[in-house]
Amino acid sequence: MKFFVDTANLEQIAEAKDLGILDGVTTNPSLMAKEGISGTDAQLAHYKAICDLVDGDVSAEVISTDFEGMVKEGIALSEIAPNIVVKVPMIKDGVKAISHFTSQGIKTNCTLVFSAGQAILAAKAGATYVSPFIGRIDDISWDGMNLIEEIAEIYAMQGFETEILAASIRSPKHIVSSARSGADVVTCPLSSILGLLKHPLTDIGLAKFLADHNKANS
Repeated sequence: MKFFVDTANLEQIAEAKDLGILDGVTTNPSLMAKEGISGTDAQLAHYKAICDLVDGDVSAEVISTDFEGMVKEGIALSEIAPNIVVKVPMIKDGVKAISHFTSQGIKTNCTLVFSAGQAILAAKAGATYVSPFIGRIDDISWDGMNLIEEIAEIYAMQGFETEILAASIRSPKHIVSSARSGADVVTCPLSSILGLLKHPLTDIGLAKFLADHNKANS
C-alpha cells in the first residue's frame, strides 16, 4: 500500500521523504491557505515546489464545478510537472472531465466519493485514483471501511485499474484498517503515519535493553 501525505507543508513532506516511506502527496487550496499561500500564481508555484520535492504523484485540485472550467484548470495544473494528478470532484461534469483527461493521458483523482456507485462511475471514466472519504463517512455513523471493502471487491471482480485512495484518514488505526480492507493508497497527515511507530511495549522493551546494556558495561 502506498503512503501519501495530505498537506501543503514542505517541511512535513521532506520529513516523510527522509523517512523513506513517501509515495506521493495530496493537497488543495484549503491546505495551502493553512500555510499562508493564497492567489493562483502562488499556489501554482507551490504545487511546483512540491513536485520538485516528491518523486511520486501529487494531486492538485480544480476549483471549477463546470466541465469547461475543470478542463481549463486541469490542463494548467498538468503542465506544472509530469507527476501532477488532477483532482476532480465526483459530480456529473467531474465524471465528464475525468473521461476527457483520461483520453488526453492526464492522470486524475476522483475526490469526494462516498458510495460504491460513485466509485464505479469514476473507474468507468478512467480515473487513476478514487478517493473515498473514510473519516467523513464514520462521522455520520456509517462504516468507511465497509465502503473500502466493497469498492475493492467490485474493482477486482470487474478488472478496473483505478486505485483506491483512502482519504479523510483520522488515525493510525484507520491506516491499518484501510490496508486490511484493500486500499491501494492512504493519504493522511504525517502525524497519523508517525503514529504507526508508537507502541508502549516497544518503549518498555527498548528501555530495558538500554538499562541492561548500561549495567553490563558499567
